[in-house]
Amino acid sequence: MDGFMEILRERRSVRRYLSEKVPIETLYRVLESARWAPSAHNAQPWRFIVVVDEELKRRLAEAMARDWIRDLTGNGLSPVEAKAKAEASIETFTGSPVLILACISMEDMDKYPDRRRMEAEYVMAVQSLAAAIQNMLLTIHSEGLGGCWYCAPLFCGDTVRRILGIPSSVEPQALITLGYPGEEPPPPKRRPVQAFSYLNRWGEEFRSPY
Repeated sequence: MDGFMEILRERRSVRRYLSEKVPIETLYRVLESARWAPSAHNAQPWRFIVVVDEELKRRLAEAMARDWIRDLTGNGLSPVEAKAKAEASIETFTGSPVLILACISMEDMDKYPDRRRMEAEYVMAVQSLAAAIQNMLLTIHSEGLGGCWYCAPLFCGDTVRRILGIPSSVEPQALITLGYPGEEPPPPKRRPVQAFSYLNRWGEEFRSPY
């Protein structure tokens, strides 16, 4: 148990990578870990596209960046500032040896005639994908790699679909970068358990037993 907690504590969001390629066997193990995540109804609504082709990575990064520039300037940012942010994002994604696009499909989720329950099913699918992504991030770390979870595809889903040929029934949710770490980020600050946990009911402190 101590070893597992150590993996949890030592995992970092790595954003810079070495140029060394990641073996396909390692990528398969990362995907295998997602397979064993819990999911609503055991529907396993996750879908993953592993992108290692350099030209395709750049096309995807540049297309996403164009959408981001549109959004940033629409929010009032100057074109120069927006372009600088977009160029940084292109560098981040093209500098990653591997990109994994994480998506959801509602194909095997339960179907209901009313909107309320279908919205709940959608949330359950997203939660299931999040569990799978966490498995992957922990596996990435245990394999001696670094990874980072980005939600950028949520803001440019149609563009991502077009570049990667994704059907309309599959929804892009996240982008995971991974490779051999080119940096050692310091541990981030974390709130103590008592700051976000309660015992029995809201407002009753969950005190540390240590």
